[in-house]
Parts: sequence; C-alpha cells; structure tokens
Amino acid sequence: MGLGIVVVEVCDSNLMSALELEDLEEEYPEVAVLRTECLSLCGLCKIRPYALVNAKRVFATTSEECIKLIKQRIEEELLAFEI
Repeated sequence: MGLGIVVVEVCDSNLMSALELEDLEEEYPEVAVLRTECLSLCGLCKIRPYALVNAKRVFATTSEECIKLIKQRIEEELLAFEI
C-alpha cells in the first residue's frame, strides 16, 4: 500500500465498516483507507452511513449512495492535487 494522498476514514461502529472499503485502494492507488474504533461523530454514525475523506464528512441515506459520494469526493480531492 502506498502512502496515499487521499485518506478515507471509517468508524468500526458505522454501517460503512461492513463494506470492502479497501477496494477503493485498488481502484484509486492514491487512497489510504483507515478503520478506527471511533471518529467522535456518534450522532451521525448512529443514523447514517458515513466516512471522512481528507477529514471532510461524506454521508448518505444508503451505503451504496455513500460509496458513490465517497468516490466523487476522492475524484475532487485528486483534481485539487493536479496543477
């Protein structure tokens, strides 16, 4: 795994933790997925699938929609690195 310039963080207690998020690392070599016990967003964690992409919250009603939004945010972050 590379160092990654886009960090996707997911809480072990959130619905997103059940998904194979490491697949994002294969699809985007610049991505590093970090799983953590708690991201201190318990109110959001309890009601919505969410993740942090470079410390920015991404959340949706369903896990599928959340993955789509995570990929969108990854693409936006990668564009910011291009000069």
